[in-house]
Amino acid sequence: MFMKRLLIMTVGKTHSGKTTFAKELEKKISNTVVIDQDNHAEFLHSYYQALIPKQGPNLIKYAITRTIVDYAINETDCHIIRCNSNRNGKDRLKWLSHYHKKGFISILVNFNIPEHILKERIANSKRNMNIIRAFSTFEEVLVQQIEESNNGDIMPPTKGEANHLFTINNSSEVDYVIEKIRDIAQSPT
Repeated sequence: MFMKRLLIMTVGKTHSGKTTFAKELEKKISNTVVIDQDNHAEFLHSYYQALIPKQGPNLIKYAITRTIVDYAINETDCHIIRCNSNRNGKDRLKWLSHYHKKGFISILVNFNIPEHILKERIANSKRNMNIIRAFSTFEEVLVQQIEESNNGDIMPPTKGEANHLFTINNSSEVDYVIEKIRDIAQSPT
């Protein structure tokens, strides 16, 4: 018998609510695992700081993520929530293709939160700074992300990239999107 598995991939800038959303969704859909690269960065910082590259891509973080993703795909029957920015369209499409080949139904959740709200959240944030490497503050991360969006380097997801696309423009829409995803998980096909 075919068992339907979901891939839920969050897309958005820093402090847009991706992790909070993923944790809440994980509570609502049984047999779900959140895979969050921020956790992998924090793990490396805590235990393997000497292995973290000083410059360039954080290949060890990506390797950890890839290992966990592969294990979740091949050794479990869990639904997967990929909770990181996923803003690079080319990389996002590569990952979506990988999941589609494994039979997953894909759902993109695009966080389109206004910049002034993100700046306010950053100002009040208690998040661990150890998860960022190339910047000294989350404000710098946001400035870079805004610049990338304005330059056209980063494109928001479009209809057709995944089986389902939801956009969250403000916090009041989170519960609605979670319920819609829960309906998809519970539907027979």
